[in-house]
Amino acid sequence: MPDRNPPQATSAAELYRRARALVPVLAARAAACEARRRCPPETMADFAAAGLFDVCKPARFGGMEHDWGVVCELGRILAQGCASQAWVCIVLNGHNQLLGAFVPEAQEEIWSANPAARFAASVGPVGKARLVEGGAMLSGSFPFASGVDYADWLVGGAMLERGGAAPGFFEFIVPASSARIVDDWHAAGLAGSGSKSFVLDEVFVPAHRFQDHAHSEDGSGPGTRINTAPVFRTPRTTVAVHCFSAIAVGIAEAFLAAYIAHTRGRKTRGDAGPNHSGIAMEAARIEALAAYQAACLDEWVKRIAAGAPLDPYEKQRARFQASWIAREALAAVQALFAGSGAHALLEANILQRQVRDLMAVVAHRGLYLEEAAPAYAKSLLARETR
Repeated sequence: MPDRNPPQATSAAELYRRARALVPVLAARAAACEARRRCPPETMADFAAAGLFDVCKPARFGGMEHDWGVVCELGRILAQGCASQAWVCIVLNGHNQLLGAFVPEAQEEIWSANPAARFAASVGPVGKARLVEGGAMLSGSFPFASGVDYADWLVGGAMLERGGAAPGFFEFIVPASSARIVDDWHAAGLAGSGSKSFVLDEVFVPAHRFQDHAHSEDGSGPGTRINTAPVFRTPRTTVAVHCFSAIAVGIAEAFLAAYIAHTRGRKTRGDAGPNHSGIAMEAARIEALAAYQAACLDEWVKRIAAGAPLDPYEKQRARFQASWIAREALAAVQALFAGSGAHALLEANILQRQVRDLMAVVAHRGLYLEEAAPAYAKSLLARETR
């Protein structure tokens, strides 16, 4: 079991050790997590006790301000135990990073009252908002809010009507008590992530609790003037989506280990036996993906720490990398699963859940390769012909 009283100052290496200690714990809870359709409360307590919700929270509110590479590596490790539980941990960390880039007034209001406050989010522009005196009125149905059952606050994306100006995409923060949670998360993959919808009906949001989505796109939120650690300047829809592909790699690594155990004791009809060449090639592909992801993250973390904002080409490259890594991880797992036999389809066999979870990760909007690849190619061609 994880440490119950972790030390105040925590290195990345120590966080990785705690995450690895949790892997068998998460694996033991994975089936119950899927059946419950949300992260077990025991796991939420374990994450909190290990400091895994404070990885990129501002230090002035008790956080560690680690870079995005640490968040991603934790996601990769935890996903080796259970993808759904890992997903909730990493997504909630990402929302701390988002608030850390909001105006200081919003941070003070939320974290001064409760430094352990948790945020669920639905950040696509699905809601509608209109300006009123002192703020805006927000309404809408917001889907895919992972971990919403444990949220104190909610983040919703919406198009804000601004008088004569064109509507703009903004992100709004509201108390969870102002929303109605809809129990609509009945999913084939990441079933235990509790990614339900929430509904808001004309909820007032003061001006300090919403900001232009452009700040998330380029890592330029007003909070970065106070929270100066590089993590708060991480572009959220490009570099930040590596946290999802890191989970994909972690699932693939766990699948490979489970597949080898499954295949080693498998009895087949005839003399064909296991596909040794296929196992070797897919094992190499998964290992290469892990190494490539680590190299990509090292590059982007260093570039962000250097201070200069990423240009459009760099952002498109980062998103393509994450999307391609996730898709290749799925391809490797599917190639192995195709030869795993009928027993792998049984509910008691972990392989089928890992495949479903990985498919759900790859389906995330941020990892849509069919969009990321052309956008990257166009930016690459434009850059090379200057």
